[in-house]
Amino acid sequence: MDDKPYLSLVIPCYNEEENVPTLLTRVEAAMKLTGRPFEVVLVDDGSTDSTPRLLHDAMKTRPWLRVMRMAKNGGQSAAFEAGFNAARGEVIATIDADLQNDPEEIPRLLPMLDEQKVDMITGWRKDRQDTKFRKWQSRQANRIRNWISQETVNDSASSLKIYRAHTIKGMKLFNGAHRFFPTLVKMRGFTVYETPVKHSVRFAGTAKYGFRNRALRAFIDLLAVRWMKERCLRYQATEVRPENNGNAQ
Repeated sequence: MDDKPYLSLVIPCYNEEENVPTLLTRVEAAMKLTGRPFEVVLVDDGSTDSTPRLLHDAMKTRPWLRVMRMAKNGGQSAAFEAGFNAARGEVIATIDADLQNDPEEIPRLLPMLDEQKVDMITGWRKDRQDTKFRKWQSRQANRIRNWISQETVNDSASSLKIYRAHTIKGMKLFNGAHRFFPTLVKMRGFTVYETPVKHSVRFAGTAKYGFRNRALRAFIDLLAVRWMKERCLRYQATEVRPENNGNAQ
């Protein structure tokens, strides 16, 4: 698309060949329902299956689709940062590529930015369609995250989010930062509204992250966020201008 879009949808994607065709079909239908010019920035995080080929072919018939290809797998936070930097819209939405986040929620959530007079909408997967262990794991993670970070967010790690672009543009991320976006946005002085959203079972394929490969690292990241929150600079400064009293020589 040559015209600057109002809405950019950023989607990290890693080895999702089973999901890509359905993902693109559902995303296109959902984004058209917003009634706004849009683009989709799909960040291929170094996929080793047929995802790159599927995306390359899809670009030929979908002018709204832009594909960012990471040189190697860098993780979800890196993919988000690459997508945020590339996004051209006034508003940026995000979902995962596995279709557990329903693209159809975006047209419903988008007006909430103005209705709630906030800078960010974050989805709460209140009725998660996961295994009992995974749901238990997430509940404990959110409790610990809120306790240490002194937050009240029910589901910080949900990828279904909508931002006014200036709230997230220019934010330098770190590995694991995607789990703390509501807190990081608040630290920049912006407002966040959390609302329940639909959550679906994974459409196809398997999850790329599990308990063993994220629990300890996420806890260390949490301690870092707590430290950053306590040390965050908070100040106001205005330029002093000389009064024009007519006595200037």
